[in-house]
Amino acid sequence: MTSMTSPYRIIAVCTGNICRSPMAELMLTEAFAAAGLAGDVVVDSAGTTAYEAGRPIDPRAARKLTANNLASDRHTAREWRAEWFTERHLILALDVDHYGWLRASAPDAESLAKIRMLRSFDPALESKDPLEQGIEDPWYGGHADFDAVWNQVQASVPGIVRYVRSAIAAASEEDAPLQLQNSEQVRSIS
Repeated sequence: MTSMTSPYRIIAVCTGNICRSPMAELMLTEAFAAAGLAGDVVVDSAGTTAYEAGRPIDPRAARKLTANNLASDRHTAREWRAEWFTERHLILALDVDHYGWLRASAPDAESLAKIRMLRSFDPALESKDPLEQGIEDPWYGGHADFDAVWNQVQASVPGIVRYVRSAIAAASEEDAPLQLQNSEQVRSIS
């Protein structure tokens, strides 16, 4: 899945990439750094549409992130690109419409297997149907709606970190026998 030379890549996906997915991107980036995995995991985000492409993060999302010491001033919204199905290890849909869109757009079974609802990592929702794991668009609401997005993403963050840590460990174990064989061969030659 990944190796010591290639980071584990995650992308969070919502509609316009100005509210939910950049919040998830920045929250996960911070969580992986706190877990000591900053060099091993790269998180980014995108929207299923080009509606907001090129625009900055929604000011209400920025306010919530800033209140939690996460800078979002460098974010620029962008639209999903098909090649990311192969370039990402985990694709996190923020709501059921994104989940459906990604699944319908996936080019193969391997890509389909990478798509998860972000809240499927929330222990309170992990056994629920994807239809019950969505995060509603806060764009039409107020600050309380952005607070709700923060809380919903935050509840899923520890599960995502555990999942990725396990995936990285499994990939490292798969690489270990090859490294051991190579080092034994070198020793036997000398």
